[in-house]
Amino acid sequence: MVDWAIAAQTGALLVRGGPQVPRERAEEAVTDLRELTAEAEGHVRQLTNLGLDLPLLPGEVVDRPGWVRSAAAGLDALTGRALPQQGGPLGPILAGGAGVQTGLVLAFLASRVLGQYDPFGGPDKEGRLLLVAPNVVAAEQAMDVPGRDFRLWVCLHECTHRLQFTAVRWLRDYFADEVERLVSGLAGGATDGLSDLFGRLPEAIKQGPKLNLAELIQSPKERAVFDRLLALSTLLEGHADYVMDAVGPQVVPSVDTIRSRFTARRKGGGVFDRLLRALLGVDAKIRQYEEGAKFTKHVVDAVGMDGFNAVWRSPNTLPSRAEIADPAAWVRRLHG
Repeated sequence: MVDWAIAAQTGALLVRGGPQVPRERAEEAVTDLRELTAEAEGHVRQLTNLGLDLPLLPGEVVDRPGWVRSAAAGLDALTGRALPQQGGPLGPILAGGAGVQTGLVLAFLASRVLGQYDPFGGPDKEGRLLLVAPNVVAAEQAMDVPGRDFRLWVCLHECTHRLQFTAVRWLRDYFADEVERLVSGLAGGATDGLSDLFGRLPEAIKQGPKLNLAELIQSPKERAVFDRLLALSTLLEGHADYVMDAVGPQVVPSVDTIRSRFTARRKGGGVFDRLLRALLGVDAKIRQYEEGAKFTKHVVDAVGMDGFNAVWRSPNTLPSRAEIADPAAWVRRLHG
């Protein structure tokens, strides 16, 4: 379906260069990001009580083309078992075309991603924590915030993601299985394709940002899988956003200023940039951070961090999409 090698090559070729900064500052940022990951994860473990027995590992610092190549490899590993090779003489051509299109998307995203934990990345496919140094430096410059504080703050978020997948041992396989169900259904022709999508566009226009375009092309079975994946993704992102702020000013003295300016920056951009973000689902991702953080805060306030950690017991204790919007319902279901 997608030639991931072409996607990686295209994205790495087209991605814009990073900000121009003195060599000393660039080297300082790279060193900080590499060293701060272990410190950050220690703070996250202390707050969340997750993964207390796991080794503290450093992160990997990459540039924008490096992130593109890693993202393509991770997506290949995640979707490979659900998307068999295209047959027939046109198979490689179609896969190559899809690879070019995917590379364009990766090139756009590569100038915005600050960091990422890929549970399926790395040489052994066992997980990889990446920090994109030029994007971190560009963001701290644009927001005029203390460099070390901001770098540690970003590491707190990504280390929370790493702990989610390393401390909760069933989560990685569960996530991969759900993605396989969704992608296999879509690739198998369970929908009516583009004609069905275009027929439902008026519904999307009326509902606006409340309805994700992907939801319009799914059968009821696919929609159920999509809802579970969306709820899980919202939980993971919101939990990480909550943790990076809850660690507190003792660790990141300028955390309140950073959060205020970062939130404003997330909503910025020109008309063309905002259109691309909407088409690629970036704006939907921002709403996930907000909704997931509200869910996490409500539950922690109601039943404490140990009570919140009931979400990690099994797939059955994960919140549904409805419970993300109504966290009190999840608290009643799990805690009575």
